[in-house]
Amino acid sequence: MDVSGTIDAILAQKPSEVHTISPDASVLEAVKLMADKNVGALVVTENGSVIGLLSERDYTRKIVLHGKRSRETPVREIMSTNLTTIQPHEPVQNCLRMMTERRIRHLPVLKDGRVCAVISIGDLVKHVISCQSAALEHLESYITGGYQ
Repeated sequence: MDVSGTIDAILAQKPSEVHTISPDASVLEAVKLMADKNVGALVVTENGSVIGLLSERDYTRKIVLHGKRSRETPVREIMSTNLTTIQPHEPVQNCLRMMTERRIRHLPVLKDGRVCAVISIGDLVKHVISCQSAALEHLESYITGGYQ
């Protein structure tokens, strides 16, 4: 299936705010922030630079399963540091492939070396559904004679 468009198209439909946290913050603070902002991941920054990503998956696998205490554990102990990042001009299809192959759910988007957004697998799925709906409407219109 050909999924058209680039990440720019998704960014145009999404709020531009990037939620960040310090590596020295407690995991509990991070989980509260994710809940407050209704996001599944936070960009971890130190001195203005991206040093990691903390996701709900990191929390469940590295705190809950290891019996650590979220109130006492700093974000830096459980954040993911081997980040895959993308540019706004990246094709949606490439991002879908990357996320599937690497089993990741969030991609920080870099523009001029700075994080401008985080794209989730949910964002990509919404885009694909929107593209498919538009294609179906176009085909229906063509078949019923509404296409001129």
